[in-house]
Amino acid sequence: MAIASGLTVANNYYSQPLLVLIAGDFGVSESSVGNVAMITQIGYALGLLSLVPLADLFRRKRLIIADFGFIFLSLLGMATSPNIYVLIFFSFTTGLTSVVPQIFVPMAASLASPEKRAGAIGFVMSGLLIGILGSRILSGWIGTMYGWRSMFFIAAAISLVLWIMLKWKLPEVYPTYKGSYASLMKSVLTYARTEPLLQAATLRGALAFASFSAFWTALVFHLGEAPFHAGSAVAGSFGLAGMTGALIAAHISKIARRFPYFPLATVFILIFIFSWGVLWLGGYTYTGLILGVLILDVAMQAIHIMNQYSIFSLHPEANNRINTVYMTFYFVGGALGTFSSALSWQYWGWHGVLLTGAGFGLLALLAHYVYKGFYKELKKS
Repeated sequence: MAIASGLTVANNYYSQPLLVLIAGDFGVSESSVGNVAMITQIGYALGLLSLVPLADLFRRKRLIIADFGFIFLSLLGMATSPNIYVLIFFSFTTGLTSVVPQIFVPMAASLASPEKRAGAIGFVMSGLLIGILGSRILSGWIGTMYGWRSMFFIAAAISLVLWIMLKWKLPEVYPTYKGSYASLMKSVLTYARTEPLLQAATLRGALAFASFSAFWTALVFHLGEAPFHAGSAVAGSFGLAGMTGALIAAHISKIARRFPYFPLATVFILIFIFSWGVLWLGGYTYTGLILGVLILDVAMQAIHIMNQYSIFSLHPEANNRINTVYMTFYFVGGALGTFSSALSWQYWGWHGVLLTGAGFGLLALLAHYVYKGFYKELKKS
């Protein structure tokens, strides 16, 4: 599950270090090509909302195997797109179908015993996070050496290998929900409306991911200008710092069981905001950027794991629907951050992006404090 999560979620991020190459190939502006990354995240959010709940209604292996066929076709479409509009369409379908990791994460939580739940989530999340960050390294290098289209042909081949591996090795998990799809979706809305801890995690996660996405969208443009004048391969290489952060954050599950939830989550959000200060002071040097990325990624993944740790303790029998609420808004936040970052870069440059990212981080802190009184419920559970 960890391997498949990492290699599948990577489909949503291959385009980010390649945006400059795509813009040059199609002769469009940087703000226009930023829509490729934004639409992918919107597609992912809609896939989370419409497809992930089906894992509570249908046999999970059968659902996953069927979905991989559509992933394969979407990636081929991206690789062969004749213009930016077709590429944006297939970016949407790639995001829409690449939601399998969000079936694996609640599956791991359901299979684990309560005392090992955070560790199971952290383990699968480690694979997922390394996939997110490693995708930038791979696509930056492949794009520079062989062109941006080659990356999506390779991604299509990887999806085919994963299809074979999962069909061979993944055990079948049967659904527990007995109602219709309409009643299933109604229950998703009920959880979103009635669970304050889910609402808190959703707001915190969406705003933090908006901030995170703002940085990664603009990084390739920032590195293309003075004093760096670097290409896609260098931009992708910053994923190495992010992967280090993801590996460190994987140990958050051990900390989460030893300290009160609210103050620990507060510390991680403050560290996240602090990373933007590092990027402001050192953003025109490689040392400052690497340090800022490392702190940003550790804090982001720690916040994400803490969020999932809190929501998967609410209704274990409905983890896919609970995760649907959280992850749908998470990627809506990511799309908002990507869109805001592209506009900030166009009008105010690098410092405008930094202010945008820090602003989303401060809003995440505010959302965290708005729900402060409900964390006693989590401590009792």
